[in-house]
Amino acid sequence: MPKLKTRRAAAKRFRVTGSGKFMRRRAFHNHLLDHKSPKRKRYLGTMAVVDERDHDRVSHMLPYSG
Repeated sequence: MPKLKTRRAAAKRFRVTGSGKFMRRRAFHNHLLDHKSPKRKRYLGTMAVVDERDHDRVSHMLPYSG
């Protein structure tokens, strides 16, 4: 079998935890931040776990993620 290629766009967007879950950035933290509260901006700066329904899709894009 040949080696599988990693989707580079996905590799830049997702990280794998030690237990095998995928972490992602939160949306809405790029611009238009002036009217958002500091609490909301702090929350948006944290990582989120990829939903279990998307786990298979992400793992196919990152075949050697563990």
